[in-house]
Amino acid sequence: MILVIDIGNTNIVLGVFDEKTLVANWRISTDRNRTADEYGVLLKELFSLSGISMKSVEAVVIASVVPPVNVLLESMAKKYFNLQPMIIGPGIKTGISIKTENPREVGADRIVNAVAAYTLYGGPLVIVDFGTATTFCCVTGKGEYMGGAIAPGIGISTEALFARAAKLPRVELTRPLSVIGKNTITAMQSGIVFGFAGQVEFLVKRMKQEMGAADAQVIATGGLAEVIAQQTAVIDKINPFLTLVGLRIIFERNQIQTSTGGAHTCR
Repeated sequence: MILVIDIGNTNIVLGVFDEKTLVANWRISTDRNRTADEYGVLLKELFSLSGISMKSVEAVVIASVVPPVNVLLESMAKKYFNLQPMIIGPGIKTGISIKTENPREVGADRIVNAVAAYTLYGGPLVIVDFGTATTFCCVTGKGEYMGGAIAPGIGISTEALFARAAKLPRVELTRPLSVIGKNTITAMQSGIVFGFAGQVEFLVKRMKQEMGAADAQVIATGGLAEVIAQQTAVIDKINPFLTLVGLRIIFERNQIQTSTGGAHTCR
C-alpha cells in the first residue's frame, strides 16, 4: 500500500492506495504547532479506525506548499512507518513538461493535479482547484504545463468579509434561490456562490481563447468544487481526489528497478 499526503495551507489530505484503488482518505487541519509525534499518533488513530495496518504501507509520497509542516510529516514518516518519503519537487519525474518562466516556483500541488488530470482525461485541459487559493492551471494536448492563475480562495475571501464588515454575519455556503438577495444572508450567499462561479466562467473562457483550445476540458477539484460546479456549465468533471491520484501516479513513474528486477520503494 502507498500513503499519499497533500499538505495544503488549510488542510492536509491523506489517502491510502492499494495498487490503484483508493481504500481510505482523510482530511485534517494543517497545524504548524503540532509535533511529528502528534501527527504520528493522529495517523495511528485514523489507520486503526479504518481497519488498515500501518505496517502494510510500503511507501509514503508527500506534496507540500507549507515547508515547515513538510519537515514534520517527513520526520513522522521515518519514525512511524520506517520509510523515507518521496517529496515532490525538482528532480522528480512527472511526465509533463513545465513551460513557465520559472518551473521551480510552480506549487507542487498544481503539478500533481496536472499530472493526474492529463493522465486521466488527456488534453487540452483547464484544472480548477478550490483550495485556500483558487488556482487555474492550463495543460496543452501535448502534456505541456503552460501556467495559469491564482485567486483568493472562497474560504479566505469570506473570512475577510466577516472580519472586516462588523454587521455581516457568517453564512452557510449554499446556493440562494435568486441572484437578487432579499435579505443580508441571501445577498451574501449570492455574492459568494454566484460571484465565484462567474470568476470561474470568465477565467476559463479567457484561458481557452489564449490556448487556442475551445474544446479544452475543465476539471474541478478541491473542497468546494461541488458547490461552485453546480452553478456553472463550464466545468466538465469533478474529481475530489485528483491530487491524491496524481501523487500515486508520480510515485509509480519514479520507482527504481533493482538489479533483481524488483521495485525499490521509499523504505
